[in-house]
Amino acid sequence: MSETKTYQLSNKNGLTIEFMPRGAKVISVQLPDTQNPGKTVDVMIGYDTVQEAIDGDAYIGAICGRFANRIAKGHFVLDGKEYQLALNDGQNHLHGGPTGFNSRDWNVKETKIAGRAGAYELTLHSPDGDENYPGNLDVKATYSLSDDNEFIIDFEATTDKPTVINLTSHPYLNMRGAGSGPVFGHQIEVNAKQFTPIADGVPSGEIRNVEGTPMDLRKPVKIGDAINTPYEQIQLFKGFDHNWIIDKPVGEMGFCGRVTDPESGRFVEVYSTQPGLQVYTAMHFNSSQTGKGGIPFCSYCAVALEPQGIPDAPNKPMFPSAVLRPGEVYRQTLVYKFGWE
Repeated sequence: MSETKTYQLSNKNGLTIEFMPRGAKVISVQLPDTQNPGKTVDVMIGYDTVQEAIDGDAYIGAICGRFANRIAKGHFVLDGKEYQLALNDGQNHLHGGPTGFNSRDWNVKETKIAGRAGAYELTLHSPDGDENYPGNLDVKATYSLSDDNEFIIDFEATTDKPTVINLTSHPYLNMRGAGSGPVFGHQIEVNAKQFTPIADGVPSGEIRNVEGTPMDLRKPVKIGDAINTPYEQIQLFKGFDHNWIIDKPVGEMGFCGRVTDPESGRFVEVYSTQPGLQVYTAMHFNSSQTGKGGIPFCSYCAVALEPQGIPDAPNKPMFPSAVLRPGEVYRQTLVYKFGWE
């Protein structure tokens, strides 16, 4: 497989999703530009070339695993056996480690799904001991696009030993268009009554009500207004890098959240079977990297919406289990539904 090859999904409405095998990274999301008929707007921040995407930020548009988000001190116990993972985020383990699924070459095969405008199967084998995780893990991610403007990611995985798993996608979106500056004017809504406060970089184990706090996003609020607050959780990061517990039954598909750019009328809605939604307002970018069109990635230049299991679930029995055992099939679905007015 050519490392520089890319694949596209397009529908009848002019929506096009482009991705590459390395990391299964989504590299562009082109929406019709209603203000300039016949043209499109790329709402996915990223790079001008595949090589730049390979060399650049590790997680933009990638599938993260074997365990997305953080595991405290890289340590967990499963069936009485201790496992120590790499510490690649301060004192914690992040997104599957230094050579997580975001850095692997996925096998890509075109497929057909009834009712979808197009679909591809992406597969990956993660051997026993990969990044010190137990079990041979076989993963399939199916990318498909509907004529309802839904980009659908269906995950499946099986293992031959008990292991932990948490897969997500990590798109960085700016609905005004890549390179158009901070997303402070975007409105965000999250369907959650509760979130998981952070201590030492991971959820503390507390499940806190959002009522009366800036974390209450049940009604749309401007991102700039929400994060411009002295609330201690926001001050930890100077923005959002938190998990919300979605208000729906565990395992059932439901509405997670929505981000809208009122100026352009473009929006994305997120639906998922996962119990949590991580929202990250891209504070780590500091204009040292150049993105599409030669424009540097500034702080807050995008928002990442990542449906997933609850971070540090292997160490927090109060959270839904992230354990996968032989004979079981891990199944989760993520949907990014795009719209424009």
